[in-house]
Amino acid sequence: MRKKKILFQSDFALAKTGFGRNAKSLLSYLYSTGKYDIVHYCCGIQWSSEQLTRTPWKGLGTLPDDNNELEQLNRDPNGARAASYGSYYLDRVIKQEKPDIYIACQDIWGIDFALGHEWYKEINSVLWTTLDSLPILPSAIEAAKKADNFWIWSDFATKALHKMGYPHVKTFHGAVEDKFFFKLNQKRKLELRKSFNIPENAFITGFVFRNQLRKSVPNLLEGYKRWKDNYKPNRPTYLLLHTHFSEGWNIHRLADEYGIDKNEILTTYVCKNCWQMEVKPFTGQDIQCRVCKAEKGLTTTNVSVGVTEQQLNEVYNLMDVYCHPFTSGGQEIPIQEAKLAELITLVTNYSCGEELCHPDAESIPLEWTEYREHGTEFKKASTTPKSIAKGLNKVFHMKPARAEKMGKKAREWTIENFSPAKVGKKIEDFVDNCDFVDESVFENKKTNQKDPHAEIEEIKDNGEWVTALYDKILKRKVDKDDEGLQYWLQELSKGGKRIDVENYFRQVAAKENSENAEKKFEEFLDEDDKGKRIIFVMPESERDVFLSTSLFKSINELYPEYNLYVATKPDFFEILLGNEYIHKVIPYFPQMDNLLWLEGHGEHEGFFEIALLPHLSTQRLINYLHNGKDKIAFDVKE
Repeated sequence: MRKKKILFQSDFALAKTGFGRNAKSLLSYLYSTGKYDIVHYCCGIQWSSEQLTRTPWKGLGTLPDDNNELEQLNRDPNGARAASYGSYYLDRVIKQEKPDIYIACQDIWGIDFALGHEWYKEINSVLWTTLDSLPILPSAIEAAKKADNFWIWSDFATKALHKMGYPHVKTFHGAVEDKFFFKLNQKRKLELRKSFNIPENAFITGFVFRNQLRKSVPNLLEGYKRWKDNYKPNRPTYLLLHTHFSEGWNIHRLADEYGIDKNEILTTYVCKNCWQMEVKPFTGQDIQCRVCKAEKGLTTTNVSVGVTEQQLNEVYNLMDVYCHPFTSGGQEIPIQEAKLAELITLVTNYSCGEELCHPDAESIPLEWTEYREHGTEFKKASTTPKSIAKGLNKVFHMKPARAEKMGKKAREWTIENFSPAKVGKKIEDFVDNCDFVDESVFENKKTNQKDPHAEIEEIKDNGEWVTALYDKILKRKVDKDDEGLQYWLQELSKGGKRIDVENYFRQVAAKENSENAEKKFEEFLDEDDKGKRIIFVMPESERDVFLSTSLFKSINELYPEYNLYVATKPDFFEILLGNEYIHKVIPYFPQMDNLLWLEGHGEHEGFFEIALLPHLSTQRLINYLHNGKDKIAFDVKE
């Protein structure tokens, strides 16, 4: 009996991101059971990238191998972004791999496009996402309506959606690898401090974070300064900021503003040459490594050049307390890692922080004031510096026995709620309760063709008229609450012209047909008996397509071992039907203007041995006129 196949769409398992680390922990657990075939569909990586071979399960990338195809894709920033998340090859992966379970784990805008695919409801599909602010994002609400299995990383958003009438939404935490993060013995901790020239008796406040604006660095610096000024600690103190200094907050400028000695702000450097780690004050990027002497080896840690789990555990063990102020967050994995290292954690009591401030979690909650994010109107938290100062002072004066007890409880709570054994078991149970999928559901699926030429009747009511545009042109059913419908009604109420709205719908339909044809291109090609293919591309017009038929007999005679494919727009298919020299007529789309994409280039094998593109010199860049004075020789066969 075959194993159930899981298609898991998320960041690459070795990427130094939250989604990547969750993928590594979770897929390692599922792989260790030996029960499943696992395919990891990896965001932002090329289809057959060499790095995908570094994991024991199968990996496929979301982006084309061919750089020319990739370059064309990048011309549309929105399309490129969606492709990076997985939209471009999703149908291809589903048809090729035929999964029994599809789990897409990413920000909501990186997975909700899957809901529109015909196969989504026919296989066991899951959207697993992070939501961090109130009110809940409208696209997430829409996804919750349509997805039978809608999972969220924290209870914060789950509870909000339950109140809105979506009780099927469940909390599935991201998995955090507990075997890598633990408390080192005191001797090892002191050795680490000595190796980085840190005083043994120093009190170190740590923060592990991506240097994004939603991480409240100014609040932490102000709170740290307020603590020092108000409580005057009697031993050396440091801030250890494990982050990248070349993005986000200008940490040194803020330090100057708050009057903090820059030498008190430590950070983590990694060597790009020998991968050794150093913890010291920031003195610039691309500086000499003290270990291998590489001239520009050291850079502050980032998602491209980062530390190993073992090194990160050492970073946590340099700290005396962990402080994580933030405006909002989906789960904030460093908080769980700090707890696994048995650190006392100071956590903003908002968003996922509400769950992390549960009494059993042994956190010290940080107070905050509300502000609204411009544009989204999301509620965000501004952590109060006064609360940070009080929290630091509480830990500074805490008796060692009390601190040790809190640390051990925090570790136990984290393992119970976030470890791969717990999260993985929940997903294992879900998979085991899913039925196998009949592979016939992956065959002969409709192309979801739009109709840019659909006839639209004159309807007085704007709502009914726009609904007809969705139905007849885009082949989409919408209800009265649909965001798109409401948008167009608002535009019409402000004086927008119906003809402009209708033309937009027709343009979108034509564009989507083209994109769908490109995605499903290989479905148009046969397993040719002769084993070789040649393509003749002539998108339009009726006259040019008709005149092209005079060439097909000659092509057939010159290349008798090849099957001839002709690509044109569907409007002109009828002209070519029944032509004895044509093996198959297929839809034209703009990618066919690229000869190297059709014939192959570099690692891209291509689809045809020979591609003939006469339309480029007759319809795209006209080069045959010559004022009618050129002399053409015809080779006429008797």
